[in-house]
Amino acid sequence: MDLKLFKINEGEKPLDNIKENCGLCAILKDVGVIGDSLSSGEFESTDENGNILYHDFYEYSWPSFLSHITGGKYYNYSRGGMSLKEFYESWADKNKFWQKRQVYIISLGNNDLFLYNQKPGSHLDIDINNPNNNPDTYFGYLGKVISKLKSIQKDARIFIVSLQIDRIDSKRDEIALYVEKELEQVVKMYSCTYLIDITKYMIPYDEKVREKFALGFHPNACGYYAFALVIGNYIDYIIRNNYKDFITLPFVGRGIENKNYDK
Repeated sequence: MDLKLFKINEGEKPLDNIKENCGLCAILKDVGVIGDSLSSGEFESTDENGNILYHDFYEYSWPSFLSHITGGKYYNYSRGGMSLKEFYESWADKNKFWQKRQVYIISLGNNDLFLYNQKPGSHLDIDINNPNNNPDTYFGYLGKVISKLKSIQKDARIFIVSLQIDRIDSKRDEIALYVEKELEQVVKMYSCTYLIDITKYMIPYDEKVREKFALGFHPNACGYYAFALVIGNYIDYIIRNNYKDFITLPFVGRGIENKNYDK
């Protein structure tokens, strides 16, 4: 057995090594995904007048594909058009989505920042001791959601997905780059919280990529499968960089511990 499969190679970046089985991502067995259309498997159709219609096909979403690839259970709390503000203030309560999970993946921001034009704010908007003090900004609501999840499952591992560059709208890309830098600070504020930085390491969602992997603005089935491989392999990379953080992962939510390892 070659242990090199489980090590970080010298100079290796997160998506340098794409494994079809997503490697150590398979140890995640109970995952809640909080997202928008990119996470809900949204597809675009047109009516007889050429108007675009939107449909959430959860069976084609990247969480569904990742569940099939790794064998883990992925609970999809996403919906097309979702924002952190709506999720926190109404959507999660209405649908009873504040559930105890071993792992959470948060992938929101496109609608918040580019559809609803919410102010991004910064990581300084987050009061981890009293999230009610957070202002009504993207980062303020992100902090509220993370703090709520930590109150439900304090030892949960949380992954936050940044925004993808598209090289089509320079203003949008500028905001995405700003958010990425702030997210680097956010993940340092909470225990067992990690950044899936697709801003920096995923190929841009440009016209060339969209020719094969999109159906209108949103991905097509192949695009959602490719995104599943990106998320899964990035998580594999994070685990291989932080083995100690995942040694007692099976104990999350079970009320047991191993005192030989720090939480």
